[in-house]
Parts: sequence; structure tokens; C-alpha cells
Amino acid sequence: MTAQVFLLPDLGEGLTEAEIVEWKVKPGDTVTIDQVVVEVETAKASVEVPCPFEGVVGELHAAEGTSLAVGAPLISITGGAVADAPAAHERYREEEKAGSGNVLIGYGTGHGPTGRRKRSAAAPQVSGNSTQATNRSGACGATSEHSHSHAPKVLSPIVRSMALQGGLDLASIDTAGGHGVITRADVERALAGSTVASSPEGVTRIPLTGIRKAIADKLSRSRSEIPEATVWVDVDATALLQARRDLDASIDGVKVTLLAVLAKLTMIALSKFPELNSTVDTAAGEILRYENVGLGIAAQTDRGLMVPVVPQADKADLKELSERLSELTELARTGSLPAARLSGGTFTLNNYGVFGVDGSAAIINHPEAAILGIGRIIDRPWVVDGQLAVRKVAQLSLAFDHRVCDGGVAGGFLRTVADFVENPVVALGSVR
Repeated sequence: MTAQVFLLPDLGEGLTEAEIVEWKVKPGDTVTIDQVVVEVETAKASVEVPCPFEGVVGELHAAEGTSLAVGAPLISITGGAVADAPAAHERYREEEKAGSGNVLIGYGTGHGPTGRRKRSAAAPQVSGNSTQATNRSGACGATSEHSHSHAPKVLSPIVRSMALQGGLDLASIDTAGGHGVITRADVERALAGSTVASSPEGVTRIPLTGIRKAIADKLSRSRSEIPEATVWVDVDATALLQARRDLDASIDGVKVTLLAVLAKLTMIALSKFPELNSTVDTAAGEILRYENVGLGIAAQTDRGLMVPVVPQADKADLKELSERLSELTELARTGSLPAARLSGGTFTLNNYGVFGVDGSAAIINHPEAAILGIGRIIDRPWVVDGQLAVRKVAQLSLAFDHRVCDGGVAGGFLRTVADFVENPVVALGSVR
């Protein structure tokens, strides 16, 4: 019977590859249409991939820990039916517009976003007949199919590199499930249990992979391409804290966070200085100024720095901003952010005060043109009406792309935000 080969689908957002994190099936298993068969990690998120075929699993075309290009063979299924991919594609588009969550382009939408599942005791075996796996095995010198059965194999050059850079002896790494193939999980477990995971020089080497590599690449690109400058100002945030307390009790029972108030004040200021809501198209030699604001919120998570986005944040009132920011914060905290919620940003707000620091020369979130940050709010001496007083003081900073505007615009925007922070009632007006 002819096998149907499922190719790694387009995961959206311009992503071209993904890393195999965990197979949910193994050769010989029976699968149904839309059943999740593998978890992959892209530069933006972890995604559980459903299969458009039903039948018996014949071959897994890539080992765990292996990076696979979009369109490359992923899994072969023998027999059974095929999902209506065009119809499923349309369902995805409609649900994605509605923000339904982590579904996959072109395939069924019955599986909503879930957290990462615990690896099963029996890890799947990658067929030794896989051309891709065999080539990779040979390229990195892994043990062949004809070697001694007790010798561990490394099918992924990424996994081999992790082990060697961590100072591990491949022969000493235990493999899960008795399949004899060293996976990324095996190496990570060995590194976690090793008292000295370092090179002979005593330097610990940590491979840049997955999210960490994506963050490094993006920040490096920002530094190399954007001629940024930073301005900052200290502000009296006493009235801001009082306004937040007053609003918290007045907007239909919705909890108003300090971040939501700052976000709203930022939207008002951006309407006066639209130059900062833009990007530079270097190929065309043009500045692209956006009509609406996709507000990115820098968030530190267990998986690294994430910047979830509130689309058209400039059109949201304070209540809606509070609700949407609370939702994003929870999704980021639980690791459930779909890739679509991490794109489309045009301006970023960074509350680095949560780390207990006063200031920061933040790196712009490429390809945006600016990032606004606020430090911790603490008691400091402050002159009020010619008299020294103790006030709640914070520092605001703005890193901006000097190609889209000069210091006058950047300084004017930051001063406007500072004035709003010091007198938020006037800025917010009748917003409730």
C-alpha cells in the first residue's frame, strides 16, 4: 500500500524551519485525522502539529532535536483517509482572525492550545531507513545500523553538539525507552545531573538553540541595523499610582493594572508623535508609518524574552486594554502564546522596573522604531512647589531609531509621556 508523506507545514509568520521537540507517535501506531503527532518548536513558539492523514505510522523522518525545513518530509502514513486541507485552511483563517489560539495553517482546528506535555516513558524510534536521518547520522559520524547494538546512536548533529559542548561522553549517556538513540532530552537530562558540564578549560558551553537563538539573532540584527539613540527623564509618579487606584474601583469591576494605564497614556502620546510608530524599509529606502499601533509588551518568561502584541491598541479604551493585557500576561506565564500573538508589533512598552532596576538603555525590537521603558517606582526626595517632599519617582527611557526622527521628536514624545504620568487625570479625561 502506498504511503502518504506528510510534509512539515507552513507554520505561519514567515517561519522557515522548526525543531522536533517530541514525537507523540512511533512507527506502527494507528493515527486518525487531526491527531497530534509531534510537538515542534519554532523561533516564536511551541506548536503541536496535527496530521491530515489517518492510517498506520510507517516512518518518522526526523529525530528529536533535529531542525527541519518547512516542506521537508515529516512523517509517512500508510492507508486511510485524507483531511480536506483547503476547508481546514479556511477554518484556520477564520479562527485565527478571532484569536482562537494555537492552530495550524491548512489543517484541522479541533486541538486548542495546550501546555507542553510530559514525555512518555517509551520514546519513539526513528526508522533507520529514513534517508534524512541516515544522511545526518553519517554526516556527524554516528553509529551505523550495522554497529554493535549496545552502542548509542546520535542521529542529530544538534544533539551531538550539545553533548560534546557540555563535556559529556556519548557512551555514558543513558537513552530513554531502550531505543538506543540519544535524543536532545537524553542530553539535557545528563547535563542536569552532571556536576561539571564544562570544557577542559573550565568554561561551560550552552548551545544557542530554539528561542534563545531567535532572541540572540533578533537583538543582534537590531544593534547592527538600527542607529539607535536613548533619552530618559525622571518623573513624579505619585498621581499615576493614585489614578490607578481610583480607576481600579470604577471600570465595571475590571482590574486596572499600572501597565494598562501606562499603555493607554503611551497610545495618547503616540497619536501626537506618529513618527515613532513606524519602521524603515531599507530595500525601498522608505519610512513606513503605521496608521494603527500594534503594542508589544516585553515579558520575561521561562522560555526567554517574549513580546506579545495587542493589535490596534490605539483603538482600545482603558478597560479593553486592561483585559487584553491581562490575557497576554497569563498566556505568556503559562507558555501558551501562539505564534500569531507574537507578531505585528509596531511599538514596544517595557516595564523593566519589575526587575528592581531604575533605568535601562533597551534594545529596539526590530523592525520597530522605538521602545519605551519604565523603571521601578520608589520613594525619593522631590521638589513640589518649591518645597522638598517625598514622592513616588520613576525613570522613563526611550530608545529610538534615529532614521525615523531626530531628538526633538523623541524628546517631545518622552516629555509628553512624562507629563501624562505626572498628571494622568488630564490625559485620560473621561476615559472609564
